[in-house]
Amino acid sequence: MLKNAKKILVAGGSGFLGKAVVARLETLYPQIKVTVPRSRDCDLRVWENTYRAVQGMDGVLHLAGKVGGIGLNRDKPGELFYDNLMMGANLIEACRRAGVPKLLIAGTVCCYPKFSPVPFKEENLWEGYPEETNAPYGIAKKALMVQAQAYRQQYGMNAIFLLPVNLYGPGDNIDLHTSHVIPALIRKISETKQRKLPSVTVWGDGSPTREFLYVEDAAEGLLLAMEKYNSPEPINLGSGQEISIKDLIQKIATFMKFQGKIEWDKSQPNGQPRRCLDISKAEKQFGFRARTSFDEGLRKTIEWYERTHETVASR
Repeated sequence: MLKNAKKILVAGGSGFLGKAVVARLETLYPQIKVTVPRSRDCDLRVWENTYRAVQGMDGVLHLAGKVGGIGLNRDKPGELFYDNLMMGANLIEACRRAGVPKLLIAGTVCCYPKFSPVPFKEENLWEGYPEETNAPYGIAKKALMVQAQAYRQQYGMNAIFLLPVNLYGPGDNIDLHTSHVIPALIRKISETKQRKLPSVTVWGDGSPTREFLYVEDAAEGLLLAMEKYNSPEPINLGSGQEISIKDLIQKIATFMKFQGKIEWDKSQPNGQPRRCLDISKAEKQFGFRARTSFDEGLRKTIEWYERTHETVASR
């Protein structure tokens, strides 16, 4: 599909994942004019903006969203539900009315039930309620999958839905209130070292597990799906590797040469007990397998943080 495309819109193209997708699009498909609507000029919660943005597009990738870690999900569940639902619903309807040939929607691992069997299989999506702290966000995204499937059934719309795990890599959000676990831990350890404090405090008890996908691998997977996948069933996008939060922070501490104590604040939530995807369908359907090992990606992320943010802080 992308080989013959002339105009592609990347909603959320100025975000963490979006920048990686846009860069890869421009490198692999130089004939494509990539359009990135900015939220200050094109609020996708407003129908008129969304409909105008998709006119004349050969394809649309919906990567836009309001997203964050446990803290943001706990503090702003209403905003996360409304904003993500309205952006996606408007975009799907706008693409239908404008006759856009193909739409890719990036969902989230938060769509899965809290106690889904591990590894998570796409067939498990409806076997329970999501983890409470991120349920509003996950259900809003899940509703977009239902809308895409309904539009395919009624209108023949070619809309596909992917379920990425937590992403990480250079350029990630480091705001402690809104960031995900890897950039938050890197920042906490860095600032603890700079202040010469004896310990760093981490939320929960360290027992939950997570799976992580390097952002450039995620961009590759999305574009492979955009090019080759045309079916209604959702597809997991991940690395297939599971690590506990306890092991994760110990690994980050080792890489950052932090020798202080790690203290656990058990008054704060753990989030979902385990997360690890069955990634077999992505490889079978469109040939995706993550290339970047976790240690390699983590080192690159730490090096980026130390090169950019520690230099700025020292000034």
